[in-house]
Amino acid sequence: MPLLSFLSSLFLFVVGLVIAGIIAVFVIDRTQTHDSVRRNYPVIGRFRKAFSTLGEFFRQYFFAMDREEMPFNRAEREWVEKSSAGHDNTIAFGSTRNLTPIGTAIFVNCPYPTLDEDAEEAPELVLGPYTAHPYSAKSIINISAMSYGAISKPAVLALSRGAKKAGCWYNTGEGGLSPYHLDGGCDIVFQIGTAKYGVRNDDGGLSEEKLRSVAAHDQVKMFEIKMSQGAKPGKGGILPAAKVTPKIASIRGIPAGVDSISPNRHPEIDNNGELLDFIARVRDVSGKPTGFKTVIGAYGWLEELCEEIHARGIESAPDFITIDSGDGGTGAAPMPLMDNVGLPIREALPIVVDILSRYGLSERIRVIASGKLITPAEVAWAYCAGADFVTSARGFMFSLGCIQALKCNKNTCPTGITTHDKRLQKGLDPEDKAERVKKFVDKIHYGVGLIAHSCGAKHPRALKRYHVRLVQRDGKSAPMDEVYPHPEVKPQFAKAS
Repeated sequence: MPLLSFLSSLFLFVVGLVIAGIIAVFVIDRTQTHDSVRRNYPVIGRFRKAFSTLGEFFRQYFFAMDREEMPFNRAEREWVEKSSAGHDNTIAFGSTRNLTPIGTAIFVNCPYPTLDEDAEEAPELVLGPYTAHPYSAKSIINISAMSYGAISKPAVLALSRGAKKAGCWYNTGEGGLSPYHLDGGCDIVFQIGTAKYGVRNDDGGLSEEKLRSVAAHDQVKMFEIKMSQGAKPGKGGILPAAKVTPKIASIRGIPAGVDSISPNRHPEIDNNGELLDFIARVRDVSGKPTGFKTVIGAYGWLEELCEEIHARGIESAPDFITIDSGDGGTGAAPMPLMDNVGLPIREALPIVVDILSRYGLSERIRVIASGKLITPAEVAWAYCAGADFVTSARGFMFSLGCIQALKCNKNTCPTGITTHDKRLQKGLDPEDKAERVKKFVDKIHYGVGLIAHSCGAKHPRALKRYHVRLVQRDGKSAPMDEVYPHPEVKPQFAKAS
């Protein structure tokens, strides 16, 4: 009986606390003025925010169809996940993809596909033929720009080691060259962002001494000058203060614990002539291939750039141009830029390839395509459109275990990829994930090869625009070489081609 009496008293006490708490919350909600829902519906109005937060996760796991989610749907993510884990990624019964939306790519299989024994590996392509150290690259898929700082130490280690195993390059992103990029021994593309992280003077300008020091690493094969990126064209990089650790600050050459905001363009580059001058400066100091990365919006300037190149001489051309998509990703970006600025890669890539072809520069300037190209079909489309190489960032994040939690800018990434919280980083084993990176690259090569062979091409780089059709407004498809016909080289530039 004493125990029963005690439990009864305890129950009444707890109930009293709950009622008192509800009354307190009721009074707070009724008297506050910043949230009208809570003021009009005290207590229960608080559930709205909780349900909105939980809805994001319920939609992902229970309600969204396989092809509905954005920016990447479940079918795409699962293909990468299974491929990276080495699991069977075949499907049964039928495709869940809708083939009727305008622009959908449908590859044209031929009646006599390429036999396995007749298939060839994609040939190596040379970048920077006029440099002291040209780079001969082979992989048809490479790791796009991801800075140490935007992603964690274990993630960089996994990508570096995985790139070495897979035989692809790894772009450092604008955050400078860290020891973790070098750890795996892979080929590296060093990106020079608008803040010149890793190669900057005290005033934020380019330090040729630091540039020369970076170029001295044999692993650093090329330099990429970042003009803009897909998620935020016209806006510099954003690294929240929570991610600017002393180590990251040391590598970048900036103060620790302070938001790191890059200029929205290179102060030294205000026209095509200055762009070519800056490329020449980096190339002369480093002795290595140098190009630039940009998002295409206006594109008349590209034609003017080509004319300037011919006026100066073919050697003055950038060794490559990386085209990023207007729907590219990043750790943190303003919504107006992420949602509404810049052409998507589907439109931008053919435009750039055609301009270079028209000016006889398609062999001199290599084109690298980037932006949501994470499955074999998307990569194969890019080669049909005229790309020389394809790079991906988020595809490789998925290979590391990214679950699209959309917390990249919060330092709370549950998979340890985009956080500097040591506790969360423990979930990411660099050795295990490096193997997943390699398997992802292998599956991309295999899958793109399947499409190429089905179309009668011997290797992915032999894919042409006539190998794919694009769904049109009337529901019918048209060959890509009719939608985007290859232009003839202008007579005055024919010799250059």
